[in-house]
Amino acid sequence: MSTDRLTTLLAEYAELEKRMEDPSIHSDQALVRRVGRRFAELAPLYAANAELEAARADLAAAKELAAEDPGFASEVEAVAATLAPLEEKLGEMLIPRDPNDAKDVIIEIKAGEGGQESALFAGDLLRMYTRYAERHGWVVEVIDSQESDLGGVKDISIGVRTKGVPDGGHGVWSRMKWEGGVHRVQRVPVTESQGRIHTSAAGVLVLPEAEEVDVEIAPGDLRIDVFRSSGPGGQSVNTTDSAVRITHIPTGTVVSCQNEKSQLQNKESALRILRSRLLAIAQEEADAAASDSRKAQVRTVDRSERIRTYNFPQNRITDHRIGYTAYNLDLVLGGELDAVLDALAEADRAARLAGESEIGRRG
Repeated sequence: MSTDRLTTLLAEYAELEKRMEDPSIHSDQALVRRVGRRFAELAPLYAANAELEAARADLAAAKELAAEDPGFASEVEAVAATLAPLEEKLGEMLIPRDPNDAKDVIIEIKAGEGGQESALFAGDLLRMYTRYAERHGWVVEVIDSQESDLGGVKDISIGVRTKGVPDGGHGVWSRMKWEGGVHRVQRVPVTESQGRIHTSAAGVLVLPEAEEVDVEIAPGDLRIDVFRSSGPGGQSVNTTDSAVRITHIPTGTVVSCQNEKSQLQNKESALRILRSRLLAIAQEEADAAASDSRKAQVRTVDRSERIRTYNFPQNRITDHRIGYTAYNLDLVLGGELDAVLDALAEADRAARLAGESEIGRRG
């Protein structure tokens, strides 16, 4: 257990507690939310350390009593037996966690190979995530969308956020970060008259939602173009140039938004997505520069990686990253995602523990 890291985090907790009690902080709601998230994230660590310290104090008292009366020897053994599990629990909490776990997310879903069937499947994924969010009491907001002719989704961006400060610092990102990649579907399309099974795919990108303080964007680094919104089939749905395309010149990142009738609203939506994409780029670069043990072991935000297959004829879902298979596809698409997400979280936890052990052996 790293006592230096523990001391640092407990000091941060105490400082955050003081800030939360300062009335002046409440004039800046964005700051309140940011400080509150971090405070909630460190609260379980503070509680675990307090529990361990209390057990150690109980052990010291029991030893004093046993020195005067051997009849208390069993009490010493009983209290001593509680220390190892508490130390292990605190040790796991001290392993560096994903710094974005408390954040809300932006999810982008894009139809891929498979034409209309892919767009319909992208719509299925959208409903799956929406229902999952509803189960957790999260708020879902459509930022930008392009529908297909048959009611599917060509391209959609949604924001998913918690109501208030997430418990224990476990925000939407801590659950949804596993979803980035290629999702493949195997089923008989509604457009298939011969009953043949087709394979198509949709791409999902999950980004931790960046706040303005997370990413600094110089106005001179942006090229902003306006154009008319288009609907299914490409027809114009607006008589004014309300759609906005923003290009971040240094990185070449391009974001377009046309969902709102107001050019200003579309610009704000595009900037919101752009900030989150730039934050993800910066963090990927930092991960690439870090040692292998600190890189994400399971998660990916790369849509080029096939992560999961949804097989309708067998009612089967398979996550290829961890070899997870279940025959409850209908329930998963209905929003019951926790089992597969729990399996991914446990695989990541095991990988982080193994990485920490490797660091300890090298140190």
